[in-house]
Amino acid sequence: MLIRIASAFKKALFPTRCLACGSFFHSAQHRICDLKPRAMDANSSNIAQEFIEKPVLTSAQGNYDLDNIPKVFEKLMAPFLCPTCTSGFLPVESPKCSRCGMVFKSRQGEDHVCGECLDSPKRFKIARSSGIYKYTLMAVIHCFKYKGKIQLARPLGTLLFTAFINFWDTMSIDLIVPVPLHVKKLRMRGFNPSFLLVKDWVRIAEFLHVGFPDIPVDLNILARTRWTEPQTGLGRKERLANIKNAFNISISDGSKITGKRILLVDDVYTTGATVNECTKVLLKGGAGHVDVLTLARAV
Repeated sequence: MLIRIASAFKKALFPTRCLACGSFFHSAQHRICDLKPRAMDANSSNIAQEFIEKPVLTSAQGNYDLDNIPKVFEKLMAPFLCPTCTSGFLPVESPKCSRCGMVFKSRQGEDHVCGECLDSPKRFKIARSSGIYKYTLMAVIHCFKYKGKIQLARPLGTLLFTAFINFWDTMSIDLIVPVPLHVKKLRMRGFNPSFLLVKDWVRIAEFLHVGFPDIPVDLNILARTRWTEPQTGLGRKERLANIKNAFNISISDGSKITGKRILLVDDVYTTGATVNECTKVLLKGGAGHVDVLTLARAV
């Protein structure tokens, strides 16, 4: 009882600040995750794995409607965003490109292949995303990636998992490969966002009561062997040139990917240059096919 009174008193005196708009609000009474950074080992070979403790999931708001991604986002982000900003999430909905997942401006018609995919066919099979890279989702991703708010890894990872089970048969993927960072960028940032988004999917599936096979997540399949300038602000041609030949297979045992159905995971799909280049390398290494899943899709 005393703990509850103290908690209520603390919330009354110190309201939460919205990560998107900066306004103060009284957050929901539940927490979706508890991610705490721990001291990093300077000699660690995998900075990302050493960066966070094992998270704990709790909820006091019942089951999630996993078919309704905006509602899932609203519930997941209640501790971090004000009610106005949680309503600013834009889901990826049909009609969209059946190949790359681009949302068409017209809200009429059915899914079909977009003009760009017809003119420049992608190497991956399909690409899908949780939401559109605007407004609230863009602000949250920026906090996660650039401001070190790794407490967002669990709710954003849950959002990404929700998109996965909506768009894929869970038995259709053999291996999950996060898009790697260059070692210099990894040291600067301290973690790989794409890896944090998928590393706990098995635990998330248990929390959501979803049947999910223990699909391996391998951060060491691909390596970013060439430093590239940030893709932000570059046009399509510049992005393609910037990312060309930036990735290699980093394992000696090719059987790990031979014939495998791979899910390539990244945070944002803009022009598709990065995931297409990664797909090229994976297919050359013997992968059966590659699908792409990102947290957000630029339009």
